Amino acid sequence: MSTNQTKAQRRDAARAEALALQKKQQAREKRSRLIVLGLLGLGVIVLVVAVVLIFMESQKTTMEKVENIPAGVVQETGIPVGADGAAGTSNEGAKTLDVYVDYMCPICGQFEQTNSASITEMREAGDVTFVVHPVSILDRASQGTEYSTRAASAAAWVADRAPEQFAAFHDAMFASQPEENTAGLSDEQIAQVAEQAGVPADVAAGITDGDAMDTYEEWVKAATEVASNDPDVVNPETGQLGTPSVLLDGERFTDWQTPGALTQAITGEAAGSEEPSPSPSE
Repeated sequence: MSTNQTKAQRRDAARAEALALQKKQQAREKRSRLIVLGLLGLGVIVLVVAVVLIFMESQKTTMEKVENIPAGVVQETGIPVGADGAAGTSNEGAKTLDVYVDYMCPICGQFEQTNSASITEMREAGDVTFVVHPVSILDRASQGTEYSTRAASAAAWVADRAPEQFAAFHDAMFASQPEENTAGLSDEQIAQVAEQAGVPADVAAGITDGDAMDTYEEWVKAATEVASNDPDVVNPETGQLGTPSVLLDGERFTDWQTPGALTQAITGEAAGSEEPSPSPSE
């Protein structure tokens, strides 16, 4: 500022300088407000997106949350088997036999003893598509080893990795069924059952090292939950899932314990003599 300026000029210059500083300050404050508003707006957007994602996740069904589902599964929980015994196949135009099984369940073992041979015969003849639903309701009966879940996971693993051997593996698991309230088979023993059923060694190794359980445990538990909430599957008297639960063309079939009754219902052939009726496990 020049020293030759008059007092009035100096006053005006000071006012101009103060005004310029005020404008700079206002500009800085405006920028700060815009930044804050921008950050707040971004925060709101992030919050809205998070809420939307949480809502969308909450609207998913139990099975939609599952990462790994075996190839060929039908109705979310069923592994269909056609004439050649391969998982993921069906017999066109044939009746559908859905069976919900727990590989620890002794009553499921009785179902297999009574009906396995005739189911295989009808399946191979193209009269029925056999749909296996591996569920896990008896982990509590395996001394903490989670045998039901491990066995069902192994079944899913074989269905996905070695589908041609699935029917043989399923039958072999019941042929080697451990007693209820025991530790059940180890993963190594399940893998041996698989190899004896024709499952390739490299696939069976996935059971031994826990890959089967790691991959399909979530699906087994979700499938069990879905079945437990299906009014067509649960026991109508108790409202709970019991095994075996048997459906023929979607209708509950309860006379499976009578030799020949299931064959008669599917093909019309005469049924055998009646035997005492065991109660499904729950």
